[in-house]
Amino acid sequence: MATPTTARRTNRTRAGATSSSGGAVTHRSVAERLARGKAARAETPRASHAAFTPAPDRADPLEVLERQASTRVPELVPIRYGRMLVSPFTFYRGAAMIMAGDLAPTPSSGLTVQCCGDAHLSNFGVFASPERRLVFDLNDFDETLPGPWEWDVKRLAVSVLIAAINNGFPVGDQERAVLATVEAYRDAMQSFAGMSNLDVWYAHMDIDAAVQDLGAQLRPKMAKRTKKALAKARTRDSMSAFSKLTHVVDGQVRIADQGPLIVPFDQLVSEGERDQMYEGLRGLVDDYRETLEFDRRVLVDQFELSDFARKVVGVGSVGTRAWVALLLGRHSEDALFLQVKEAEASVFEPFLGASEFANHGERVVVGQRLMQASSDIFLGWLHVDSGLDGQARDFYVRQLRDWKGSAEIEQMIPKGLALYGRLCGWTLARAHARSGDRIAIAAYLGSGSSFDRAILEFSNAYAQQNERDYRRLTATVDAGELVAQAGL
Repeated sequence: MATPTTARRTNRTRAGATSSSGGAVTHRSVAERLARGKAARAETPRASHAAFTPAPDRADPLEVLERQASTRVPELVPIRYGRMLVSPFTFYRGAAMIMAGDLAPTPSSGLTVQCCGDAHLSNFGVFASPERRLVFDLNDFDETLPGPWEWDVKRLAVSVLIAAINNGFPVGDQERAVLATVEAYRDAMQSFAGMSNLDVWYAHMDIDAAVQDLGAQLRPKMAKRTKKALAKARTRDSMSAFSKLTHVVDGQVRIADQGPLIVPFDQLVSEGERDQMYEGLRGLVDDYRETLEFDRRVLVDQFELSDFARKVVGVGSVGTRAWVALLLGRHSEDALFLQVKEAEASVFEPFLGASEFANHGERVVVGQRLMQASSDIFLGWLHVDSGLDGQARDFYVRQLRDWKGSAEIEQMIPKGLALYGRLCGWTLARAHARSGDRIAIAAYLGSGSSFDRAILEFSNAYAQQNERDYRRLTATVDAGELVAQAGL
């Protein structure tokens, strides 16, 4: 089994400091950083971000999806298409690669941050911090890469508009939700620009406190539903997964067959291969262990691999290789579930250049740690020289469930979506402020609504493009040219 690969380091500019591999760090003064942001505003006016016109040589969206499908588990690809066909919003969730190509030629301020790469509404949510607080943050980093901060803002804003349209909101409410989201990003960045470096790094959103602050603005019914959802999130841990995902076979705890969404490893290999393959899996757990901090290794060492299964996850990720590992501790109910998820190249890489990390699992983990205020203690990565299909692949590892919960976007009323958009806007700004030059970005944005209005105009144009792409996929499936499996 191969050990995790080491990173290829390249020069990088972050948060007002320029460093080179093994070299000294040169810091800009606050005045220089302010000037940099204002100069960027002159070179790329904020109003220029309103523009979106499909390029004459725009890649065919279905060809983009099919290229992605070519590297995925073939029998799972129809599930991906089925999930994307539910609505224009779910199509958008699966179309990160399509939008990356559309964002590439758009205006850029030239200010770089660690981007999420797929910052839509459903990629924000709640989970437990190591201190067992319920926090709100970004929660999907498969596409993370250093890039223009505007790309994340645009993807988030468009998702707000598509969700509002999908929920049947009047045009005025649609626009207010988008503007509230972008304004929250801008205001937060202004606030972070005035903070010390440590204060920015320690900033986080305690969701209970946020709900209490927002409670007066929520209708009683919506406030009650929100509190109920948070209470439910606290029950989503390894023990809840244990009760739903396992059963006992011949006195041994095993992951139950729930195919095609969850398929035990035993069903994917021949009986004669099982023991040898499990030895390989234990070796991979050892490789993953080496990417953790020493104290986390001690914790992982207290668990033993018991079972393994393939799992279908998400919308855009369907078809990539995702696994669930069941590890048991002191007894059969002392369970730890780890998700081992394939990490391919970021959708941004064709347009921004290759990641500096040779292992894409490490790319995801580093990006997540940079952007999240508090990350899963089990975050790590590994490399597989030869999987079931004989191909070398990268993976990252995290807990399957740890108080995880996400908002029911489709159930939101206009005011609720606007409030949720503000939470997401603040959170994205905080994530960007940790890695990028927050002072220059704040200076670029300014205190007026020029940028907000430009992003609203962009969102309107791109939502129409997303609708056209969604209809194209629908027509192609209806014509029998692509197979989609609905309801899974």
